[in-house]
Amino acid sequence: MLKLTLKPGEYIDIGPSIRIVFSGGSGNNIHLLVDAPKNLNILRSNAGGKKGNHYNKENGISEEAKKEIIGILMREKASKSR
Repeated sequence: MLKLTLKPGEYIDIGPSIRIVFSGGSGNNIHLLVDAPKNLNILRSNAGGKKGNHYNKENGISEEAKKEIIGILMREKASKSR
């Protein structure tokens, strides 16, 4: 298992087509954005470690989430060009 420390806006690429973006957090929660191919089902476990909700990108993501992803990626690109 890999343990990482990330700052908001930093991300992890898994292979060529999956990106996990850390967008911040509060209290005991963290906020992750997952960009993955439409045919990939994403499964989130619950607090007890049992399988929980399925998330499928085919259902789409909200406009708010799209704007947040674009903002994070733009800030990341701008910071790399400095």
